[in-house]
Amino acid sequence: MKTVLIVFHSLTGGTRQMAEAACRGASAEPGARVEIRQAQDARADGLLEADGSLFRGPQNLAAMAGRMKDFFDRTYYPALGRIEGRPYAVLLCAGSDGHNAVRQIDRIATGWRLKRIAEPLIVCTHAQTPEAILAPKTIGAEDLERCAQIGATLAAGLALGIY
Repeated sequence: MKTVLIVFHSLTGGTRQMAEAACRGASAEPGARVEIRQAQDARADGLLEADGSLFRGPQNLAAMAGRMKDFFDRTYYPALGRIEGRPYAVLLCAGSDGHNAVRQIDRIATGWRLKRIAEPLIVCTHAQTPEAILAPKTIGAEDLERCAQIGATLAAGLALGIY
């Protein structure tokens, strides 16, 4: 049984919906077990035990969310040199473009020597006012299906020994 770790942070619900969709996709694959953790509850031991990871987060002020940064800060050195070659993917909920937050996560993954298995998925909500930014988000069915597909791809690749 291969383990997929999904680490996410969500303030307005959009990223939570994306993480849950990826979890459904990964869980549907035979031979895969999924651990889903909010960033503040995720620990280095979960990262070390996982065969592959999906990192989900919102973009905050053109950067990765602070809770995701905290997760990486707490787990980076305990995992360094111990998870090389493991697959990962990034799913991001952004109000504008999200590319800087993806770059930040990719730099950390590069330091860990992880292998990205899919292009980052950025779901743009176009929230640009304080009210829209803080409002609860609803992610569309098409975007949720894309999240589920990435989760399924990672889980199937692990189960089949491709990654």
